[in-house]
Amino acid sequence: MLILGIDPGTATTGYGLLKADAPNFEVIEFGLIETDKNGHPGKRLETIFESMTELLKRFSPDVIAMEKLFFATNAKTAMAVGQAQGVMFLAASKMKVEVFEYAPGTIKKMIAGDGRADKKMVQRSLRELLGAKVRSKAKKRTHFDNSADALAVALCHSYKINQIGGEKYGF
Repeated sequence: MLILGIDPGTATTGYGLLKADAPNFEVIEFGLIETDKNGHPGKRLETIFESMTELLKRFSPDVIAMEKLFFATNAKTAMAVGQAQGVMFLAASKMKVEVFEYAPGTIKKMIAGDGRADKKMVQRSLRELLGAKVRSKAKKRTHFDNSADALAVALCHSYKINQIGGEKYGF
């Protein structure tokens, strides 16, 4: 099963494609969808939509696993991320790919064993579970946190379907 994990954002959306053949996992690709922070909001959403559509066409994942929007204190940011998620759902719908959402605490619990794990703990667990190649490029400025979160949500989905209803996907 190919799972496209998504860590949604407006400026930076992380993605990670995971081939899950439980109990084996292979990282196919991970990276970022980036938009111009100073760009027009409509253009930024268009870029996200087009990039998502391109990923879906290129890889033909079986499902998308997306991190749920976590609302804290910044309503403006939450609304912008919600809009970005909306165009991601639209791209998935147009390509007929089902989307599953997971809360950040659920992802952290499934991957690091602690629903309050910090990003470093999640990344360390990912490297243990998926291999050392799951890291940012040396001496290159990246938003690896976003890509790592995307891989974590993809792995979380694989774990979840193996617990509940995994037979639907051939596990």
